[in-house]
Amino acid sequence: MTNKWTLAAIMASRVREQSDRTLVVAGSRSFTYSQVELRATALAAALSELGIEAGDRAAIDLPNWAEWIVALLACAKVGATIVPLNPRLNYHELRYQLRHAEATIVFSAERHGGMDYLQMFEDILADLPDLQYVITVGEEDLWYDDRIFQFEDLISSGTGRELPEPVGITDDTSLAVLYTSGTMGKPKGVCLSHRSVVETAVKTIEALNVTPSDRVLISVPLFTIFGFSVLIGTLAAGATVVLQEKFDSAEVIELVAREEISILQGVPTHFQLLMRDPAFDPSRFTHLRAGLMAGAPAPDGLARRIGEWCEVQVAYGLTETGPTVAITRSDDPEEKRFTTVGRPLPGVEVKAVDFTTGTLHGPEAVGEIAVRGPNVMQGYSRMPAETAKSFSPEGFFLTGDLGIIDEDGYVRIVGGSKETIVRGGYQIYPREVEDQLRAHPAVDDVCVIGVPHDIMGELVCACIVPVEGAVITGEEVKTFARDMMADYRIPDLVRFFHIFPLTGSGKVKRRELERVVALEHTAMSSRM
Repeated sequence: MTNKWTLAAIMASRVREQSDRTLVVAGSRSFTYSQVELRATALAAALSELGIEAGDRAAIDLPNWAEWIVALLACAKVGATIVPLNPRLNYHELRYQLRHAEATIVFSAERHGGMDYLQMFEDILADLPDLQYVITVGEEDLWYDDRIFQFEDLISSGTGRELPEPVGITDDTSLAVLYTSGTMGKPKGVCLSHRSVVETAVKTIEALNVTPSDRVLISVPLFTIFGFSVLIGTLAAGATVVLQEKFDSAEVIELVAREEISILQGVPTHFQLLMRDPAFDPSRFTHLRAGLMAGAPAPDGLARRIGEWCEVQVAYGLTETGPTVAITRSDDPEEKRFTTVGRPLPGVEVKAVDFTTGTLHGPEAVGEIAVRGPNVMQGYSRMPAETAKSFSPEGFFLTGDLGIIDEDGYVRIVGGSKETIVRGGYQIYPREVEDQLRAHPAVDDVCVIGVPHDIMGELVCACIVPVEGAVITGEEVKTFARDMMADYRIPDLVRFFHIFPLTGSGKVKRRELERVVALEHTAMSSRM
């Protein structure tokens, strides 16, 4: 068993090489590699004094703050498994994930974004006996009991203390449990080893040619596998992380210019909002050399539009695959860079299989994307049955995504198997219909879903967010579709929305749309 890919080992190497280089910029604050190392070591010593040890689970329920990074590295030093949480979870969601994760300790803001986390955790502590400590980040002079401590107080108390070496931490030890966004059901805790996360992040960053001189803007939440992986990869490269607390296109424009950002990353929605901002002016991005788009399916043609002002690379992956499965490279043929998600990372096997029988599909045939390699998860926490059915007998993780692998090994995603609509016996991939409907000048965004129907099995419903100020009717959408696609794929229903409900990682909550539209359709049918 090796520790080549443990986070603590990678970080120790970077601190030796880049001690005086800025590791993180967060608002008006910045810290060098050596400064973060000192804070993380002191915090780790304090955690050890509290009895936190290898194998314990430590939840990080913080926004994109520098403290997030310090808490992560401190936990890695004592061998604890981190559990990144979405700070916007409500009381019941937070309690569920903390209980399911069996968290021993949690790092949280005192108050943030109108939420009183101290009050929430006081209530949760009474209900979760396994949760021993709450570590709060804030500046208020508040009273604490013997289970609640301030972040800075622990760093002060741990400074100068000896930190015991954690026992038994190897590449295969669990580094993190990340909860899926739950777009298709209840969130599942994905267990990822140090190797799964760190090696995958390093190979992704290598595909982007990141060097210590780069400055990487992270606008995606760190609790997502996308943000988490970009953070780990940037640290492994010895480069600088610039954190944005929450994506805001106007602020991104200012940050890219002021902080001399060289690499921009985000989900497709972020890039679209950025290019629509009235202040968007790529000529100001004098240091920007590359972009990484991932985290959600990209609309057809978006990568090409971004490519006009940024050397964008597209990656595909899931929380369960650490996350990167495939990524485009800067030297790929232009058509491949803009129409595929690239080729698999080194050491990662990808194939397209029949999602019913599991048989291998040939090149250019649509099948379920199956993945095997060191990036793949250890399993779902406390869900052995879910874990077992997610793998083929050959050990391939079954992603649930439908795709095509061409003769050159490039992967193209066409949708999710759970999203496939079966209308009158015809299989319809929503992604293909969405890409065609986006060509309408009045359509800003579109999500195609299935609505249950007694005779047809399902009807095709196009949920549309119109371009601001545009006027468009359902009949216009259907007329447009008739010229673009086969008749069985033309939307039976069209519903308009001001905005789509999104998960924290920027994906459309399809289940929520399906529920809303199905209820509305049932109510309308009953009145006819």
